[in-house]
Amino acid sequence: MYKAFHKWNWMVVALALLISSCSSSKQTAKTVSKEAVLNIIDQANTYWQTTNPVHGRAFWDNAAYHTGNMEAYALTRKESYKNYSEAWAIRNEWKGAKSNNKAEWKFNYGEKDEYVLFGDWQICFQTYIDLYNLQPNEQKIARAKEVMGYQVNTTENKYWWWADGLYMVMPVMTKMYKLTGDKIYLDKLYEYYTYANSIMYDAEEKIYYRDAKYVYPKHKTASGKKDFWARGNGWVFAGLAKVLQDLPKDDAHYKEYVEKFKGMAATLKKYQQAEGHWTRSLLDTAQSPGYETSGTAFFTYAYLWGINNGYLEKATCQTTALKGWNYLQTIALQPDGKIGYVQPIGERAIPGQVVDKNSTANFGVGAFLLAACEMVRFIETK
Repeated sequence: MYKAFHKWNWMVVALALLISSCSSSKQTAKTVSKEAVLNIIDQANTYWQTTNPVHGRAFWDNAAYHTGNMEAYALTRKESYKNYSEAWAIRNEWKGAKSNNKAEWKFNYGEKDEYVLFGDWQICFQTYIDLYNLQPNEQKIARAKEVMGYQVNTTENKYWWWADGLYMVMPVMTKMYKLTGDKIYLDKLYEYYTYANSIMYDAEEKIYYRDAKYVYPKHKTASGKKDFWARGNGWVFAGLAKVLQDLPKDDAHYKEYVEKFKGMAATLKKYQQAEGHWTRSLLDTAQSPGYETSGTAFFTYAYLWGINNGYLEKATCQTTALKGWNYLQTIALQPDGKIGYVQPIGERAIPGQVVDKNSTANFGVGAFLLAACEMVRFIETK
């Protein structure tokens, strides 16, 4: 019975996409079922949580999943989702990297406890703050206040030196501002973001290199093209959506964040593949051809969020968003609830790397959940 339902679900979305190309957006919205998407959220999230009952460390990959899980909770209010994230937070003592010796705190790459200022250890604060806002308890945010309060009072501004870091920490800064009311978090958000743009942003293409060592022409794809990593840009595009969700509209740099967000949207739509996904190297499909879910899910989330919140025009971005969702539902989602075709942990499009339906990962599931939640909201607003 489930297989029949799943097959029918695919047919419904395929029909919706066909209608979207020749009919009104109102008709399209009616064709896509809110209940079907909610079922998919539960199917994918329940599969992940039941197959991963042991909670891992508070590093970026686990923490990225929890940003999606908390979004699923915000939408559905299913207590098991919140409880899963809270158990993970408790297991990690509501901390990221755990060193208490500020003299040894570092922000370059590192997985040991002294790398407290490295953004991959700070993304966990997004979930801790979300859990605090649901049920205030100072223990949940004490470490976030200690670490981020220390960081924004240093003179260093090179904290975000890789594209992923913009998703890991930019939303922490806006959440910390809302939590504390201290404008220093918005000031430092812009200062750190400006540095990141100076070393990774391509003003011509309006998208991001993974980090400074991949900037063209120093680095090229095998065929000599600019090498923009899909998931790296997914982190940034989704991170900007999360920032705009919390950023006061009277912030001095609000328009610049919006401009960057819209610029990415305009560029990325040009490189979407016919089946709705983006290849791992955005401009050079031959570099690492085939399906990839994590970048595609982050892009789909950001497009849908932008449409839902009035930052992107439905007329120009709806087809891109719905094609992305169609890929996620019909190709990435497996019959048992596994999210497949997720490129493993890395930092670039690797020629010859195998990514198939069994390739899954925590951060990929988190990105999928973000996109699915925005798809529900897209349907609800029609």
